[in-house]
Amino acid sequence: MDRPGIDTPDHRGRTGLDRAGRDLDRNAGVVIRDVELTSQGWHVLRRTTFDYRRRDGRWETQQRETYDRGNGAVVLPYDTDRGLVLLTRQFRYPAYVNDHPDGMLVEAAAGLLDDDDPLTAIRREAAEELGVTLGPLTHVLDAYMSPGSVTERLHFYAAPYTPADRTGNGGGLEEDGEDIEVLELPFTEALAMVRDGRIADGKSILLLQWAALHGPFAPAPGTG
Repeated sequence: MDRPGIDTPDHRGRTGLDRAGRDLDRNAGVVIRDVELTSQGWHVLRRTTFDYRRRDGRWETQQRETYDRGNGAVVLPYDTDRGLVLLTRQFRYPAYVNDHPDGMLVEAAAGLLDDDDPLTAIRREAAEELGVTLGPLTHVLDAYMSPGSVTERLHFYAAPYTPADRTGNGGGLEEDGEDIEVLELPFTEALAMVRDGRIADGKSILLLQWAALHGPFAPAPGTG
C-alpha cells in the first residue's frame, strides 16, 4: 500500500520523508539502523533506531524521536538614539497549555526559513510581523534551542532601525492565522520584563541579554 509522504506525495507534496538521516556517517560511534515516519502534519515526526557506542566502548541500540520543523531565524531591531527595541506579542498555544497564564508571549520577531536563506527569511519576517524594513544585519549566533527532540537550528540577528524604517503595519499574515501585536519598548523595560518573567521566550531573552552585555546597549569600555 502506498504511504503518503513516503511512496506518494503527502498534502504538501513531499515524498521520501523516511529517508532523513539514513545516510549519516559523520560520527563513527553512531550507526543508523532505521527511520520510521510516525506523523506528518505541517511538520514531521520521526522515530530513528541507531546503534550508539558509549564512552566505555560498549554498543547499545537506542531510539529517539525527532520533530523536524525546518530551521528558523530571529531578529532584534533596536534604536539606540531613542533607546528602543521592537518586539511582538502573540498567542502561543503550546505555552498556554503548559502553565503560561494566558498564552500571550512577548517575543523577538522570528520565523521559519522555508526555502530562503537566513538573511532573506528574517527580512521577510521583520516586514510581515513588525512592518519594518531592515538595513544592515548583525549575525549574533546560531543555536539549537531544544536539541533533545527538535531538529531546528535558529539563526540570531540584530539590526538598527529608525522611525523611517517603519514602512508597514506588521501584524503577520492573517491567512496563516497570525494576529501579532507590534511592541516598541524602551530597552530598559524589556530587560525588566526578562527579570520579572513578563518575557519568558528563550530566543528573545538571549537576544536582549546579548544586546545588554555585548551589543548596542552594552556599557562603553571602562564604564561597566
